[in-house]
Amino acid sequence: MSVFTGKAARGADSLQSGDNTRVMRILIVEDEERLAHLISRVLVEEGYAVETEANGRQALMRALADKYDLLIVDWMLPDLSGVQLVKRLRAAEVGTPAIMLTARDQIEDRVEGLDAGADDYLPKPFAFPELLARVRALARRPWGEEKDGAILAAGDVTLDPVRHVVRHRGETVDLTAKEFALLATLLQRPGQVFTRPVLLDTVWGASPEVYANVVDLYISYLRKKLDGDGDTSHIRTVRGVGYTFDPQPGPR
Repeated sequence: MSVFTGKAARGADSLQSGDNTRVMRILIVEDEERLAHLISRVLVEEGYAVETEANGRQALMRALADKYDLLIVDWMLPDLSGVQLVKRLRAAEVGTPAIMLTARDQIEDRVEGLDAGADDYLPKPFAFPELLARVRALARRPWGEEKDGAILAAGDVTLDPVRHVVRHRGETVDLTAKEFALLATLLQRPGQVFTRPVLLDTVWGASPEVYANVVDLYISYLRKKLDGDGDTSHIRTVRGVGYTFDPQPGPR
């Protein structure tokens, strides 16, 4: 993983307001090191803050736990393809805009990428001015300003993806990486019911080595760490469906 930070983004006009300028954060998911470096350099020169990730599954975890303004995703990736990555983010209700990069140029491939939830599609090889134009176009969309605060909060629970810190009623809660990713997924949409298959697919990647009941097991771990004695759990079971995070659980 690499992080490149540029100056105030000249291309991200929609993220600027008066004298206050917020740098647009972009995650590049590309396993070709040379290409990832070239894209990063071009974007940094334009003033964007850029991070790179070569592994699809690791990129999924980062996109769930942190907030980016844009994802630039290669189709072919280790462990998890770009199409699967975007599908799982959309299943978890993560709406971060995504540009799909691929050497596939058939109409069917473009349709598959867009149907998976990608917002744009750029076939390889591509010209960097065209990539920058597409980045600027997505930056002008209204969702950019919704992501100023990186901290997820619901009721008396907060999750800071940058510092990897969870607090309940102001007290720090120590979580494992999987517990953190599971809670981050639930906190993305408090009140929404996430099915077990969606949680399994999002957090564990639906690996054949992982049993379906691992979701129930980790939910129990989270409840033990988040809930006080006598408290009604924030994490509510919807029988036969899955789980939801309730910001204001009623009395037990």
